[in-house]
Parts: sequence; structure tokens; C-alpha cells
Amino acid sequence: MKIVLASGNKGKIAEIQSILAGHSIQMLPQSHFNINDADETGTTFIENAIIKARHAAELSQCPAIADDSGLEVDALKGQPGVHSARYAGLPSNDANNTAKLLDALEGTPQPQRTARFHCVMVFMAHAGDPSPLIGHGVWEGEITHVSSGENGFGYDPVFYVPEQQCSSAELTSVVKNSLSHRAQALKQLMPQITRHFAQL
Repeated sequence: MKIVLASGNKGKIAEIQSILAGHSIQMLPQSHFNINDADETGTTFIENAIIKARHAAELSQCPAIADDSGLEVDALKGQPGVHSARYAGLPSNDANNTAKLLDALEGTPQPQRTARFHCVMVFMAHAGDPSPLIGHGVWEGEITHVSSGENGFGYDPVFYVPEQQCSSAELTSVVKNSLSHRAQALKQLMPQITRHFAQL
């Protein structure tokens, strides 16, 4: 199964390819087809994931998977949300985004720093697919006061995982890929994709 992955984020591509390692899927990043990122004009994770998948499917003429993911912080009324990657402006910069988040939460006590990662994964068989397959993963946690850990990307250094008693960036890749919002979304999506190909 050859599928184009509609992402230019190297950390995200590596994570998805690692999670899918046991599946008989050849996952090609959109850069393989010289495809640039789509304009994310949606107001929800689902809208943006569909926009990205449709864009990649149209330009590659292959089935496409796209994800849109982000961090929802309760004390900030859901921000940064769909703007997570560009929270501190463009070009996207993980350190600047994290610094802005910690500044926004300054003075907020730990019990009120609850947050969660969302990931919506979409599979489109072709650009005109009227019924995209969708998986949605949610990973609950809290925002720390300081960054810690060297693994992962994005907000991982400030996302505290209570059951692991450490930040997401302090988890091994194996543990993270069993718990994360992206892993949960793919776990929902993969059986649907397998059924799709089996019906061809």
C-alpha cells in the first residue's frame, strides 16, 4: 500500500513511520512528490486534516494521510488549539511556541494547568473522496512550569504525563508511541484503511 503522508514536519513524519513500522504500508512524505504544505484555513483539527490530505492526494495522485494536531489548554480557553504550530508566529519555532505558552500561563497554579493533545488523522483514497476515513486521539496531561527532556518535538518538553510522572520529552520513543494522541488516532484509523484496501 503506497500512501503519501501530507506533512513537512520531520519529527511528525519519523513518529508516524515508527508507529506504522509493523504495517505493510509504504509511507512516502509529500516532499517525495515535491509537494509544499497546504494552507491550513480550517478552524478545527478535522477541517485542516482534510485540507492537507486532499491537497497531497490531488498533487501526488496517490491516497493520502494527513494529521492535524495541537495542544488544548483549559486555562487558555482551548488555546493554542489549531494554531499550536504557529502560536508564536511564522516560521514555526518550537522553542518560541513553548516560551509563549509558559508566559501565557505565568501565575497559573498547577491544578489549573490541565491540557491535552489532540490528533485527527484523515485518510483520503483520492482528492475527491467524499467520505474520508478519520481517527481522533486525545492525550491528557498538564503544562509544567519549566521545560524538561530532550526527546520529541513541539510542546513535548512542557507536557507532563501524570501516569508516567515525567514530561512527554522524557519518555522513550517506544513508550511515547504507545501513549500519544498520534498513536491513538492511527490505532483508530489503521483498521479502516486495511478494510478499504481489502475491498479494492
